[in-house]
Amino acid sequence: MSNSQMVELPVLAAEPVVPCCPPITSAELSQADAEKMAAMFKALSDPVRLRLFSRVASHEGGEACVCDIQDVGVSQPTVSHHLKKLREAGLLTSERRGTWVYYQVAPSVVAAMSAMLDLRS
Repeated sequence: MSNSQMVELPVLAAEPVVPCCPPITSAELSQADAEKMAAMFKALSDPVRLRLFSRVASHEGGEACVCDIQDVGVSQPTVSHHLKKLREAGLLTSERRGTWVYYQVAPSVVAAMSAMLDLRS
């Protein structure tokens, strides 16, 4: 028998969407904004990273354990490398729970990237 207990975790409030950069139709991007957005798009330009990002974003509950998303056709160390690159670009956040790491899409990232590319502005 196990002595484990259920622990209820607090629910975090969603952060407001704050685009990092103005839409490309509103004004020329600054050097800093261009570098920040280029790093995000560069991280997503790899097919494996894009699949991992998609798996995290579409996973039930908005977060995914690395154990649930690692089957993308590459070795586990390569998956870890790609997830690290996504974290470094600011696209994912992570939290270690026991031996597993859980990933979430960073708050506001998808909305900010979408807003920057919105041609209707």
